[in-house]
Amino acid sequence: MSSTHPNRISGEPSGLAAPSRFDLAGIVRHYDCLTHTASFLDDVLVGLAAQRKVLPPKYFYDDEGSRLFEEICELPEYYPTRTEMAIMRERVPEIVRLLGADIELIELGSGASVKTRLLIEEARPALYVPIEIADDALRRASAQLAEHFPWLHICAVRADFSRPLRMPSFTGVPVKLKVAYFPGSTIGNFAPEDAVSLLRNVRELTGTGGRLLIGVDLKKDRRTLEAAYDDAAGVTARFNLNLLARINRELGGDFQLQRFRHKAFYDERLGRIEMHLESVYSQFVHVAGQRFDFKPGETIHTENSYKYTVPEFQALARRARFEPQQVWTDDRNMFSVHLMISV
Repeated sequence: MSSTHPNRISGEPSGLAAPSRFDLAGIVRHYDCLTHTASFLDDVLVGLAAQRKVLPPKYFYDDEGSRLFEEICELPEYYPTRTEMAIMRERVPEIVRLLGADIELIELGSGASVKTRLLIEEARPALYVPIEIADDALRRASAQLAEHFPWLHICAVRADFSRPLRMPSFTGVPVKLKVAYFPGSTIGNFAPEDAVSLLRNVRELTGTGGRLLIGVDLKKDRRTLEAAYDDAAGVTARFNLNLLARINRELGGDFQLQRFRHKAFYDERLGRIEMHLESVYSQFVHVAGQRFDFKPGETIHTENSYKYTVPEFQALARRARFEPQQVWTDDRNMFSVHLMISV
C-alpha cells in the first residue's frame, strides 16, 4: 500500500495538485492510495495472447467511451439507468431516514451524476469519500460536486476498490455511520466469487454496523436483456468497438474496426449478459509490435453483466457478511436497490 498524499484542488502545494481547470469553489482533499496495477498495455497483451481472448471492461472508459456510455444511458432499450433513478427519486427520503444523520458516504466509482447528487442533497453527509481508479475522472467528478455543494467535505481517494484497501484516517468531521454507495449495477460486472470478494473489501471500509446501498439489475426475459446491450441505433456496438480504437490510439495497434462486429447475448445458465467483439475474417493484428491471429468467428470477450433475483443477491451478500435491511424495486421488477447492514 502506498502512502497517502493529501492535497487541495484549490491549489495546496503537492505533486498531486489538480489541473487548474478543476480549481473550483469547493475544497477537495485528494489521496492517492493506488497500489501497483498492471498497465493498459500489460492487460491487452496478456488478454489477446490468452487461449480465449479477453479484455478488461474497465478500459472502455476513455473520453470517447465515457461519452458513448452516457449516450447508451439515454437509449430507450437501456432500462437500468432510468429505472434505478426512478427508484431513488421515490425512495431516497425513506433511505435517508433509515441512515440517519452525520454519515460518511463512501461511493465506489466517481459519481457526479443525478443519483449521487440526489443522495447527497437529501442525506447531507458529514463527509463524502469517492473512490475511483481513474485520476482525471475522480478529480472532475469531485470538483463538480464541490461546486454544486460548497458546504460538502470531500476526501477523494484514488484506488482500486476491487482490491483490499486501507483508507486514510479522516479527522475533524463528526461521523456516526459509514455508508458505502455502489450504484449502477456495476456489481454485475464481477463474477459471483469476485463480487463476494469485493463486498468483503467494502465491509472492511464500513466496519461492523455500517451500511451498503447498492443497485442490482434483476433477471428478466432474454429479449429485454439482449436489446439493452445491442440497441437498434448501434450505440453499444460503437462503445464496444471503441476499445479497439483506443488500443490503436494509445498502444500503436492496427485493428481495422470494420473487420470486427459487436456481439451480445444472454447466457441463461450463468445468468449473465456477455459482450464480445467477433472477428469477421481470418486476420492478424499488431499491438506494440506483437502479432495476434484471429480465426473467422473468434471473439474477444469484453464484458459480463450478471443478473440476479433479489434472494440470489441477498444470499451472495450474506457471504460477505451483509444482512438485508430493506430492498426497493420498480413496479415491473426490472431493477433493485438494496440497503444492507454489515454484521
